[in-house]
Amino acid sequence: MRKLLFLFLLTGFVATAQRNLNIQEATYGQYQAFAVKSLVSPQWRPETNTVTHLNASYSALVARSEGNKWSENTLLTKEDIITALKNKFPEEQFTIQIFPYSYTWKDKNTISFEVTGKDANYIVLFNVDKKEVSNAITINTEATQQALSPNNKYAASLNDNNIVITAANGKNTVVTNDVAGIVNGSDYTHRQEFGIDRGMWWSPNSDKLLYYRKDETMVGNYPLVDFGARTASEKDVKYPMAGLKSEEVTLVVYDIASAKKITLKTDGPKEQFLTTITWSPDGKYIFVGVLNREQNDLKLNKYDATTGNFINTLFEETATTYVEPLHPLTFVPGKNDEFIYRTEKDGYEQLYLYNTNGKLLKKLGYNDVVITDLLEFDAKAKNVFYVGTANNGLDRQLYKVNLKSGKTTPVTTASGVHNIVLNSDATYALDSFSNTTTPNDVSIINLKNNKTTTLFNAENPYTGKTVLPKMELVTITAADGKTPLNGRLIYPANFDASKKYPVMVYVYGGPHAQLITNSWLGGASLFDYYMAQKEYVVFTLDNRGSDARGRDFEHVIHRQLGQNEMADQMKGIDFLKSKSFVNQDKIGVYGWSFGGFMTTSLMTSHPETFKVGVAGGPVIDWKFYEIMYGERYMDMPQENPEGYAKTSLIDKAKNLQGRLLMIHGAQDNVVVQQHSMEFIQACIEANKQIDYFLYPTHEHNVRGKDRFHLNQKIADYFDTYLKKD
Repeated sequence: MRKLLFLFLLTGFVATAQRNLNIQEATYGQYQAFAVKSLVSPQWRPETNTVTHLNASYSALVARSEGNKWSENTLLTKEDIITALKNKFPEEQFTIQIFPYSYTWKDKNTISFEVTGKDANYIVLFNVDKKEVSNAITINTEATQQALSPNNKYAASLNDNNIVITAANGKNTVVTNDVAGIVNGSDYTHRQEFGIDRGMWWSPNSDKLLYYRKDETMVGNYPLVDFGARTASEKDVKYPMAGLKSEEVTLVVYDIASAKKITLKTDGPKEQFLTTITWSPDGKYIFVGVLNREQNDLKLNKYDATTGNFINTLFEETATTYVEPLHPLTFVPGKNDEFIYRTEKDGYEQLYLYNTNGKLLKKLGYNDVVITDLLEFDAKAKNVFYVGTANNGLDRQLYKVNLKSGKTTPVTTASGVHNIVLNSDATYALDSFSNTTTPNDVSIINLKNNKTTTLFNAENPYTGKTVLPKMELVTITAADGKTPLNGRLIYPANFDASKKYPVMVYVYGGPHAQLITNSWLGGASLFDYYMAQKEYVVFTLDNRGSDARGRDFEHVIHRQLGQNEMADQMKGIDFLKSKSFVNQDKIGVYGWSFGGFMTTSLMTSHPETFKVGVAGGPVIDWKFYEIMYGERYMDMPQENPEGYAKTSLIDKAKNLQGRLLMIHGAQDNVVVQQHSMEFIQACIEANKQIDYFLYPTHEHNVRGKDRFHLNQKIADYFDTYLKKD
């Protein structure tokens, strides 16, 4: 009896452990309960062969040092920081739950991080050896987008739409004092297109601050309704809609010593885009990529940082489709007159070495590799390292290229995705590697002799907890009959080849997104596996127009968004229909944003194929979308009326046959709610039924705990209208 009871308890335990994912785990589990072991916030300590990262509880900074076989020791704890802060600011109350995740090494002995006190925010410079605060700049709690100067003596920040500079001694200098509609120093300039991730740039000498000044007074207001007030209130946002008036942007230099401001003389039409902002290493010049509104002509210009005068155009880049600058210049260490420029002008985004006279010194590209991350130069700046694509975009590998000869050497070769962090002189690389069968192998590569030291091989976090359905990567030929496309097929749980299963196609399909990689889980989210556990075939295809395959692969979308993308997705459907286990009468599709546009396009253009769809935050008509993104791919509505008519889904609502759930955030300031409202009205006029759900407090996506609700709604919709007869 005892043996039987023990066996029952044991098998009961196993049965409980080996269960399907719940909706919470399907939503955030791969970052929480099923997170693969990794190094948290890894960085190299300057001038040392030491990697630092947070420990498992995020309560301490630990170091792995070369000297003793990369052994680990605690460098600094959260308690050390709290004690030092109390000594520095005895009257302040600090709440530090974990070690500051976004710490940054400033030099060999100093890290910087931000902490919040009761009455202020602080940018802290902390000496890790002495375990004391070496300096701290106090900033108003309402301040945003803090930018610390290179000499650590000043912090620029935004107070609503204006800039304040705070000195280490606590003195505040108001740099701008403009009224609403004039926005200074914001990273939301040009709606964060063109790689813009900041709106303020300190000079290398910390004596000047360069910033965007955006005049959007002439841009139309768009109303967003706040339903949370006793009486719903309206909030207007500036939304530059395709074909209408755009914002007018300039670049201003503020001199710390004189308190004077000068505006760069970026002459030309007022409606142009200022990109690739870069200081010269000596602080004398500023380089700006000036892109016309049509986005097909880029001039890389040089300006005097003292007078603002235009000096010359280094070179001009044009295209029959569009030019898309995404990165600032990278100057070669020790040289004020040589820099690396990134462009896809020859077919793939690669590196080009120029001098400041605009002369091309060397093409540094390699085969069809698309660069994804420019890393470090070696000690004498003879070589530069970068991460780029391989294996038809599925892999990420580390490469080294010699600046003089242009010869490229692949450093890593194992097929998969290598996430690389280099030390400052490029003698060591921290390599976090995964592929579809490897959760995460973390190692250190000695770049002098290519010897590798393994730190750990992460275990499969699902073992003993849940059984993930089988996943495989597949290759499908595009609608052009020649281009190989990457696909991902997740089989239903308890797969039986003799059965017929419903299909959920998950789609995005637009630029700057790649859903399929040769990485752990194949790049899929756990929600995809959750649906497969519910016995769906889950399929995804990266069609032409998506990322990491080069210029021509993407630019087929120009002036006709959705058309070639749909043609490729239908090749994916042909692939699915060739499988005996696919129920051809039960194919559904789900996507968000561009994927919502694709979902609605497929539901209305191929209603005989797609029986159920869920379209989140969908673009319905590109004339309602913003200028910077929309006009890049579609040109202006007045320039491309045929393209806008072809891609609009409003007059295609009459074709709807299946069940379509459209979801929108009421506060969406990216794909405004007008899109879905126009489609619903068209459905009403065409006597077509559509389901609609609104998240009153959310913007373009549904985040936080409400995402559980979103994913449950999507799963329930497919269960109700696709899975059940």
